[in-house]
Amino acid sequence: MGSVDLIAACLDSIRQIGDEIADALVYLDAGTLEAFQFIGAFPLLLELGARAICSLENASPLDAAAEWHSSFAHPARKIVVITSRLLSDAHRYILRCLGNHGTISHCTVLTAISEVGHSAYVDSPFGPDAFREYETLLTQDHEELLKKYEKSDEHKDTTFYTGKDFTSDGGRYSNWESGVHYGSNSESSPTKKDLFADESSQLETKGKRLSVTVTHFPMIFSPISSRTFVLPSEGTMAESCLSNHHEDSLSPGLPPISTGRSFDGDEIPPGVTLTAQFLYHLASKMDLKLDIFSLGDTSKVIGKLMMDMSSLYDVGRNKRSAGLLIVDRTLDLLTPCFHGDSFLDRMLSSLTRKEGTSSYFVSKNPQTPSKHSEATVKRIPLDIKVPFEKVFSKEEPKSRTSMLPESIMSFVSGWNSAEVESEVTWLPDYADKAHDDKLSSQHGSLNGSFLSNYAGVCYLESLLDRGAKDGLMLIKKWLMEALQHEKLSFPSKGRQGAASVSELHSMVQMLSRDQLSLVRNRGVIQLALAAEMALQEPQSSRWDAFTSAERILSVTSAETTQSLASELRDFINTSTSVESHKQANKTESSQGLLSFQDVLLLTIIGYILAGENFPTSIAGGPFSWEDERSLKDIVVDSILDRPSSVKLRFLVGLENELEAKARPKDGDKSNDSIEASKSTDDFDDQWDSWGDDDDNTDDQKDEAYGDMQLKLEVRDRVDQLFKFFHNLSSMRLRNQTLGEGLAALSRFETDIYSRKGLLYKLLLAVLARYDIPGLEYHSSAVGRLFKSGLGRFGLGQSKPSFGDQSILIVFVVGGINALEVREVMKAISDSSRPDVELILGGTTLLTPDDMFELMLGSSSFS
Repeated sequence: MGSVDLIAACLDSIRQIGDEIADALVYLDAGTLEAFQFIGAFPLLLELGARAICSLENASPLDAAAEWHSSFAHPARKIVVITSRLLSDAHRYILRCLGNHGTISHCTVLTAISEVGHSAYVDSPFGPDAFREYETLLTQDHEELLKKYEKSDEHKDTTFYTGKDFTSDGGRYSNWESGVHYGSNSESSPTKKDLFADESSQLETKGKRLSVTVTHFPMIFSPISSRTFVLPSEGTMAESCLSNHHEDSLSPGLPPISTGRSFDGDEIPPGVTLTAQFLYHLASKMDLKLDIFSLGDTSKVIGKLMMDMSSLYDVGRNKRSAGLLIVDRTLDLLTPCFHGDSFLDRMLSSLTRKEGTSSYFVSKNPQTPSKHSEATVKRIPLDIKVPFEKVFSKEEPKSRTSMLPESIMSFVSGWNSAEVESEVTWLPDYADKAHDDKLSSQHGSLNGSFLSNYAGVCYLESLLDRGAKDGLMLIKKWLMEALQHEKLSFPSKGRQGAASVSELHSMVQMLSRDQLSLVRNRGVIQLALAAEMALQEPQSSRWDAFTSAERILSVTSAETTQSLASELRDFINTSTSVESHKQANKTESSQGLLSFQDVLLLTIIGYILAGENFPTSIAGGPFSWEDERSLKDIVVDSILDRPSSVKLRFLVGLENELEAKARPKDGDKSNDSIEASKSTDDFDDQWDSWGDDDDNTDDQKDEAYGDMQLKLEVRDRVDQLFKFFHNLSSMRLRNQTLGEGLAALSRFETDIYSRKGLLYKLLLAVLARYDIPGLEYHSSAVGRLFKSGLGRFGLGQSKPSFGDQSILIVFVVGGINALEVREVMKAISDSSRPDVELILGGTTLLTPDDMFELMLGSSSFS
């Protein structure tokens, strides 16, 4: 039996749908696009016979013209839509695709969510027979719109639709392109005379009922490497709530605090149900039979749901045994909050990423009003954008290579249809203006996105277990190999020493001397540009400042709560003075300085550390009343002093008041200077205005009253914020069994200065076969077979251990961190079982900024 490979499994699942892909227009939604991009699936789709690969959200009638195969003699008659969302969410986009192409007679919809998942999702309007229901719905809606526009075609030669034809809330989707035709009229369809001139095929399809097929396609996830994966950021599974809003909740995107209290059937969040569905079908597609273990309340529910879905038919001779361990993210919030030495973490935190598709709205079922729809989880797409024009930022305008960027920009201007007919006057200046406004926009610049599987080389997998310095050295090695392959020599003084950012940039420019070399080596060039952008200022200094502050908090938390509170006060004071200094001297650089938002993340870390080191002191919080009072006062003062720099979720509703309070301060200095210039000789002229002093006093009283009211409101919000901090610090005491289990893992903590995460210690414990309190075992299919059948004859089965299996799957509900991936690899090498095949998965890939957004930002509870 071969080793487990997630990328190969995804590609094999695509090959299994080759018959549907052949001779079809393939539409991928944003989540599927992200997943397929990571595995490099687009060449395979074209190899299987796809006419074109298009975006579902940005569908256009011109998609049929972008065919990669010239052998097609007839217009497209099949559409394949692959979506990572609920069918009800993707419905209007699928209708739009059908309206764009009048020759389509068959539509295949492949969805990542099963029928059970659709019926169990509270906001889904479909029942247990969801696929058949949607086939009927899509056919009926398509025919109704077709009849509507066929009638209007009798009076007009060309008819167009807008977004309001597909939803009652037409204004919400008013940004759709106008001028897109719906219907099968042969005179007006853009895929008839203009593209193929095959009217016989139009007569053949006209009046024929649309054939719709809906199928479950579970293998839509993003493999960062062959052994590490996350769910697509813009898919329903990743964006569904993992926690309802109650006292134990931290965020809709994180599991609640584990208290040992069981979930009621109606209280199970939709993300929990979809996660259980995904893990079950993933194991089925990869021919694995699972022994399921869980750690945490939410993970326990997922394990039970998976057992309810399984049956005796899951047992097969061809299936390999594997262990599945499901872990709640809330059991270890520190690791994703820390700025560790991970090269991939730095890139994710420093580089810009594609903007998420905000046009999706959950389709609510009016018959079942949902309490889950109020909270939303916004995941930032993992599509990292690296601008390739940075390659030419240091080129001289008169050099011969300046023709290369001009030719690339010519290609870009031709690709943007809106600019084709306009006169392109900005091209000659590009060599001098590497960061032109047109080039820096999202649609006008050349950007590249990372791939897990690039031309047979797994770059990301090689960088997962690397720190910043090691990652630079590895990229330098790849650049040297590429230069040798291109027969170019690079004079390097420290060939074996540490690589510098300037050295990488020089090597990249050599590889980009002509277009062929740029295309051949675009993968390693992209990584080098990403490394250069991630390690330059001010990103590098900010990361180092975070690392130093976190190290100080870790060491101080082992001393006393007073010293830890003192450090937090110093950080907040420093950030406030930094913001004031930055606004007073806007021209000065602020490299390496932390903002007030950054310090709030450090406060979260401080409270979690205090709860771990001083669990017995938690009553109203880990700190004394005096220390916490001083912390609250300094936070309130920071918000009131610099309100323009604070945009936080817990201050929603006070933005206008805070901004209004900030405006007079900006004008005070100018007013003071004007008043100081007045002479005392004007004393007599001001005699008549003395009677207005009473009115001015009243205005000052009103203003003082307004300021006091605002301060009291801000203090109330800050009190609620610190109650949230108390929840973070009390996690160990909420569940005594779990607290004992986590405390037992402290024996695997080697050094306080190099703190290890929960997954590292957990894997070492289970591979060494230690008993972990709180780790629950859910009987496997084989176990139920013995229990229901052979168990009657006394042939029982002992409780297995997670470490007994040769294939181990660890899934973290709420997301994983790149640093954890590195630590997990080290745990396997440090254990006595180096032959173990480990697969690590999570809801999403988290950075410290993502953790802040989940707990205090846009994805938090208001």
